[in-house]
Amino acid sequence: MNSFHLHDIETRDRRSKRVNVVIDTPKGSQNKFKFDEKLGLFRLSRILPAGMRFPFDFGSVPRTRAEDGDALDVLVLMDAPTFPGCLVTVRLLGVLRAKQTEKRKTIRNDRLIAMAETPANRPDIDRIDELGDDQLEEIEDFFVAYNHAHGREFKPTGRLGPADAEKQLTKAMRAFASEAKRKR
Repeated sequence: MNSFHLHDIETRDRRSKRVNVVIDTPKGSQNKFKFDEKLGLFRLSRILPAGMRFPFDFGSVPRTRAEDGDALDVLVLMDAPTFPGCLVTVRLLGVLRAKQTEKRKTIRNDRLIAMAETPANRPDIDRIDELGDDQLEEIEDFFVAYNHAHGREFKPTGRLGPADAEKQLTKAMRAFASEAKRKR
């Protein structure tokens, strides 16, 4: 069986220098998918409660490690959904900062916010604060409800711009590289 691994994909597109995101869960899906690094494929992680759907495509940045031990999470704002495993090049707009508590343990579990960008399709906006408050509140409310449905507390603590998103990306790339070095 042929499989691929997220660590085989570069963090940035070589030509555009934009960030690569591998979509795990498409917009509108009630099913949450997750990449299984050992098997090199996507598996159904959970089914969301009735009426709950992902507001936008959700994925992760290859060759990164966030504080929760997974690849860095990204919500990709697009009108139409893609599919699990789709590679999307994005422009980072900012960060939805958040604390997540599960079993009395609290960690930072921020979400990067981005827009798809191709040579033919360039986003009209550059920063998270250019999105409307209603849209940002909808995103925050989704993550609060999603985590609550799975026994976790998710508390948004701030919204930061693209420079902070780049800092988080750099930190997560270093964490991945350090982990890979230890495994050798």
